[in-house]
This record gives sequence, structure tokens and C-alpha cells, in this order.
Amino acid sequence: MKPLPNGAARTGRREQPERHREGGGRSSTIIPEDTTYQERKSMQYSEGQVGRVFTVRIDDGEDFIREIRRFVTAMNISSGMIHFLGATRSAKIVTGPKELTVPPSPRGEEIFGGWELLGFATIYPGEEGPSIHIHTAAGKGIRSLAGCLREKAEVYIVVEAIITEFVGVSAKRTLDEKTGVDLPVFDRILP
Repeated sequence: MKPLPNGAARTGRREQPERHREGGGRSSTIIPEDTTYQERKSMQYSEGQVGRVFTVRIDDGEDFIREIRRFVTAMNISSGMIHFLGATRSAKIVTGPKELTVPPSPRGEEIFGGWELLGFATIYPGEEGPSIHIHTAAGKGIRSLAGCLREKAEVYIVVEAIITEFVGVSAKRTLDEKTGVDLPVFDRILP
């Protein structure tokens, strides 16, 4: 448990979060730093603006996941989103849980031989630098899969990506003990 600021003592009851009025008269609640994910019962969010926008080309034979992470780190992007399209020679995709349990046991699929990709990812600060959560739809012929792209995705010919940076967003991705999943945590809740 984190210590309270200014040497304050824990009383056994949680202090009420501070209420905050947004520019348009909307009301929100600022979440105390030491609140765990399980204690938050409402929708979380953060507000910011669009910063820099990058167009990126990742070439044949390169590992899309490694290269996109390398680019995000090199450009010092802490929060943002990635849109991408292209093809992969081989990749690993988590296509959901094996069974509907918490924590989940992931069901993985491997694809080989030139699958088309169309995907989206979010970027938030993680424990070890930028944490990128990538989802994709992959198709070859009349077969298709959708899920979380993991470990490695070897590019076939090219993957084109548009990376949009967010500025002013207060977010981080941390391991949630209950679900066993790295989840984004934002600074406000909508009551």
C-alpha cells in the first residue's frame, strides 16, 4: 500500500474523490493515486489533445511489433494510437480466452504464408516504457481471424502505420491483480 501524502494516517475509510467541472460544464471525479482498479466502479477516462502524427513504413522480413515499439520509444511517445495495414509472413494472435474465466487463459493461433492485416493499437506508459496493445484482423482467402497480436509478426512486403500522439492525457497501463491483465488506468471517472 502506498503511503499517504504529507504523512497523513489511514483511517480505514476512503476519502471521497475530488469533484471537478470540465470546460463544458461536465462533471467528473479525479481518482486518488492510491486507488486500485478493483475499487473503481465507474467508467474511467482522461482528456487531452492530438500531438504529433507520424507515418511509418515497416518492410519485408522485419518484426512489426519490435519495430513499432522501437519507433514509439525513439520518438518518446508516451500515449497515443496506431492504425496499420499490410501483410505478415507469420504471426501469433490471441483470439480470446480458452474458457470464460478470470484470470483468462489465452487461446493462441499462429498464422503463416502471407495474411493481410488491418489493425489498431493503443499506447500508454507501462512498467518498462511504452506499453502497446495491438489488435488486428487477419485474413487469407476466405479465412479470417481477429485478436491481440503478440510476440512477433514478420512483415510480408510492407506494413504501413499511422501513429497519432496524445498530449495532456494522464494514463498508465498496469497489471491488474484480479484479471491478471495489463489494463489502462486513467485519472478521472464519469459518475
